[in-house]
Amino acid sequence: MSQQRGLGDTIWAPSVLPHGALGTLSHYPQPHFGRKMESKVSEGGLNVTLTIRLLMHGKEVGSIIGKKGETVKKMREESGARINISEGNCPERIVTITGPTDAIFKAFAMIAYKFEEDIINSMSNSPATSKPPVTLRLVVPASQCGSLIGKGGSKIKEIRESTGAQVQVAGDMLPNSTERAVTISGTPDAIIQCVKQICVVMLESPPKGATIPYRPKPASTPVIFAGGQAYTIQGQYAIPHPDQLTKLHQLAMQQTPFPPLGQTNPAFPGLDVSPPASTHELTIPNDLIGCIIGRQGTKINEIRQMSGAQIKIANATEGSSERQITITGTPANISLAQYLINARLTSEVTGMGAL
Repeated sequence: MSQQRGLGDTIWAPSVLPHGALGTLSHYPQPHFGRKMESKVSEGGLNVTLTIRLLMHGKEVGSIIGKKGETVKKMREESGARINISEGNCPERIVTITGPTDAIFKAFAMIAYKFEEDIINSMSNSPATSKPPVTLRLVVPASQCGSLIGKGGSKIKEIRESTGAQVQVAGDMLPNSTERAVTISGTPDAIIQCVKQICVVMLESPPKGATIPYRPKPASTPVIFAGGQAYTIQGQYAIPHPDQLTKLHQLAMQQTPFPPLGQTNPAFPGLDVSPPASTHELTIPNDLIGCIIGRQGTKINEIRQMSGAQIKIANATEGSSERQITITGTPANISLAQYLINARLTSEVTGMGAL
């Protein structure tokens, strides 16, 4: 959702659609789509594209994909938009829609109408008499949510009243990210108009600082460690887990803060049996470097002591939004230091309050 210019640029905001490009978009008033918006979009010419990220449950994703992928293939062909669905066996998936403005909104309309069709089909087998609304969830950087809500909730109220859609901005950020879910409910036409107005706000108020995108995680299963091997519990069985969990457990077992008694000196003086030291570099956004350093350096010193690695943080350079961290030590030291740094970043992101 960044505002840029040039070939292949992405702008998270809509343009005014040409007359007749998508008839369903003209059913509701468009108070914010005047000359101001037209001039903004025209600056980028035909290179301006939109990217909209949706958060969907597995059943919703299945409806979009269709039998043998026929539904999503048809949506791509008829809209001209790129529709990508995140991989993985997760309860939630990210659906990313990218393309020129008319293609984006045509794809969005097709998804909204498909969900309405699903609702109608489900009602034919139920005693319910009132049709529930179509509901979609957008994923938006938390730094932009204040502009979307407006002073005293004025902006979000205006969007609700002018489109007829219900809009809710989540108070908490999505796990391990700096993004929030924005839930939109209503008729397909109302939802489309609502998304158009949200896009205008996103363009006028670009994200501030670094954005950590939300990535859905697989459904969690219990994990046990035995004999240096990780196992996941599936039913009555323990299945060996060949991924990073085992490596992390083995790594943690190696990192004892004090050597065992009687082994403070090498068995053979003068023979260094430790692995050779190496160096690893990584970059951290300036916005998040404080949580790594801690007050008066307490956190970074803890990480140094726990990992056994040497860690140097470069001074801020003018014009750069990132800081370089250099980690020196054995491969095990470096891996543990990286893990502890990532844990601090995750803790900071998930512990942040409302912006």
